[in-house]
Amino acid sequence: MGFYSSIEVSASGLSAERLAMDTIANNIANVNTTRTVDGGPFKRQLVVFAQKTQPSADVAGAVDDQGDPARSQAGVQVVQIANDAGPDKLVYDPSHPDADANGYVHMPNIDVVKEMVDMIAASRAYEANVTAIQEARTMGGSTLGILKA
Repeated sequence: MGFYSSIEVSASGLSAERLAMDTIANNIANVNTTRTVDGGPFKRQLVVFAQKTQPSADVAGAVDDQGDPARSQAGVQVVQIANDAGPDKLVYDPSHPDADANGYVHMPNIDVVKEMVDMIAASRAYEANVTAIQEARTMGGSTLGILKA
């Protein structure tokens, strides 16, 4: 793993955490959505991460077999955005247009407090990746300084 590989790993983490924060923001925005195109309330969405597998030994560093660092096999990737299978929240409101026969409205299975905790965690992970990139740049600059001397 070379100098650029460490930056690529952190960059993949930045992209993944940004998508996670966007998904969390979407969940919060839809906390009161009781009717979707598919029918029923909005379902909480979860981002599923997976580690990219390292390329074969004949490929140097973290570039793919065509030499494209943008398609690197080092780092993290988003595998899917899955719907949370948890039960809907039931709220008694017989006057609501989406109330069932018993007067209950099926609300999204979103807990705003949990979403905010997840947002803070994603934000901290994003900040950690930014710091890792900054430190890699600093180390690269220091290395060049040593080589000049």
